[in-house]
Amino acid sequence: MANIKSQIKRNRQNERRRVRNKVGRSELKTRVKRAVEGLDGSADDAVERVRSAQKRLAKAGAKGVVHKNQAARRTSRLMKRAAKQG
Repeated sequence: MANIKSQIKRNRQNERRRVRNKVGRSELKTRVKRAVEGLDGSADDAVERVRSAQKRLAKAGAKGVVHKNQAARRTSRLMKRAAKQG
């Protein structure tokens, strides 16, 4: 356990960020999953689902919730799948 005041504060900040990022990553997985389901099932709103997932991935990459390259890679895979369906 840290006994330096600045490190105690840093630990609190890191914990808050960890929880916030966990929520963001979970939402990303859900959005991508819904988009893929929409593409595979030929849902009416598949395009909207893909757009929503793409937007969230870009935002998460910009904010550092996930690494920028990971966001780009996942977006690329999603769009590749969308192109194959359409």
